[in-house]
Amino acid sequence: MATNTEQFFKKSFNDLNIDANRMELLNEIALFISNELKNKTKVNLNFICTHNSRRSQLSQVWASYAAFYYKLKNIDSFSGGTAVTAFYRNTVKTLQEVGFNFQILEFSHQNPEYLISYENCTKPIIGFSKLYDDEHNKKPFIAITTCSNADENCPFISDAIKRFHLPFNDPKSSDGTPQQAEKYKEASKQIAGEIHFIFKRVKELI
Repeated sequence: MATNTEQFFKKSFNDLNIDANRMELLNEIALFISNELKNKTKVNLNFICTHNSRRSQLSQVWASYAAFYYKLKNIDSFSGGTAVTAFYRNTVKTLQEVGFNFQILEFSHQNPEYLISYENCTKPIIGFSKLYDDEHNKKPFIAITTCSNADENCPFISDAIKRFHLPFNDPKSSDGTPQQAEKYKEASKQIAGEIHFIFKRVKELI
């Protein structure tokens, strides 16, 4: 059953259950973003994961929504990987189930490009798998790596003004199992909740 995007975003934050170390990291990210906003007209976030197919895509979409929700128009969000694959279909499906609309912008069997929107959207999101330094991703950016492989494989990101490692559990392990939909929803919910935490704190700090 489809869920309203705003309701899911709020519930993800309200149900958030994180330890002190994770909260400290989220606060550190929020503080850095807020300080950048005080000194710059635009801040770019680049969520990086190995294949740019699941966690980094979820992070980009939820960060874009969070900027809309908190009216932080000077934050742009992107995503990329260390390899190009595709915006995985289960990732698309779990976002569609919470109210995101996907329109094919450029068809490709291997890696279609989507225009992603939501209710009252004023700036649709462009989503497709790409390298983290793809020309589509505006520079300079704050790099946020979302999986351990990306952390190991990207020890130095030249265009990053700052790099944070914020790993999430990979729902890929559930592909083809009866738990697939549940695990993708869990991943989306955790990411939405933590992104919500970061943006809420940024709003309070600026």
